[in-house]
Amino acid sequence: MHLDHSEVDRRTLLRAGLGAATVAVVGSELAFPGAAYAGPGTDLDWIISCDEWDARPPKDPLAVSAIATNKIIVHHMAFPNVTDYSREQAVKLAHDCQDLHMDGNGWSDTGQHFTVSRGGYVLEGRRGSLERLEAGDRQMISAHCPGENGRAIGIENEGTYVTETPPKALTDSLVKLCVAVCRQYGLHAHDIFGHWDFRTTQCPGAAFYREFPALRRRVFAALGTKLGDVPARRWPDLWRFVNSPSVRVVQHLLAFRGYAVTVSGTFDAATVAAVQDWQARNGIAVDVDATLTAPTWETLVPELDQHASGPPVTAVQEILATKGYAVTVTGAYDHATRRAVQDLQALHGLPRNGKLSTSTWCTVVGGTVRQSFQHR
Repeated sequence: MHLDHSEVDRRTLLRAGLGAATVAVVGSELAFPGAAYAGPGTDLDWIISCDEWDARPPKDPLAVSAIATNKIIVHHMAFPNVTDYSREQAVKLAHDCQDLHMDGNGWSDTGQHFTVSRGGYVLEGRRGSLERLEAGDRQMISAHCPGENGRAIGIENEGTYVTETPPKALTDSLVKLCVAVCRQYGLHAHDIFGHWDFRTTQCPGAAFYREFPALRRRVFAALGTKLGDVPARRWPDLWRFVNSPSVRVVQHLLAFRGYAVTVSGTFDAATVAAVQDWQARNGIAVDVDATLTAPTWETLVPELDQHASGPPVTAVQEILATKGYAVTVTGAYDHATRRAVQDLQALHGLPRNGKLSTSTWCTVVGGTVRQSFQHR
């Protein structure tokens, strides 16, 4: 079980400027404008609510975020890969998870917004999440990914997927849930990420993560999105409230560009200052939270070929190793690294040339490229 969540993230609250605007009573009328995206009469009856699975009441009042939801983060639960696919098992799973989060982690309630069982049952996690999904306005502040708890819908999937992939029933229901979340919150298939894109963790598991391009394509097809509406590259919007393998990549690249930063994976003050200085020097809007915006990423990453070496190659090798590829961190663009890059390119529909183009960099750090959604 990945235990690196945090309860309502104080930094997210401060960034949102919630204060008195925080809605702390779940289940009452909320003082938000009408749903901007939710379709009237949207059928969400297939999601088992907290009341239906007899969830415990939260220990403390829960809050609704004032930040707009901008992504989905997919997790695995690191629970056993059971063969009991019944509704009863799904309900037991929800109780076990809530007990762990409340009694073991000391949180107010279940950390994630929704849970998908191996049998394909979808359950509400944090109380109020289903109500907010139906409204399509704001999400519950959660505890599934520090730094993203106020702007990312967290979906936990029963099982452990480091070497195994989820059963079809789970993936089918995950697609259905992602489609519903996208429709209700005005998101897209390219807004789906994995936990380790924003947090240092083994979640969602290397084998599951390899399925994400296919998962996104299924959501894309179900939403009926036009290819022209997909950005050329959807980069992970890392900011000063997260830490992850991708933050290490940023730090390696900043060091390559001459900045005195420590490669730690923690978005520290030196990294914030370096990102903001890079933005200023390159005519990019300087973000108060040092957010890695698309122009920031695209000016920071260098295009590399098989003759490259140094910090950028080290960055690629480290994150590929983290994500399950058999590469050794040497700083030299060796054969194993090239093969891993080619495999990643193939997963995302890019030319398998082994070169670190801007689009390939995007996929390396957890982003999505338009080519991934072209007919395959």
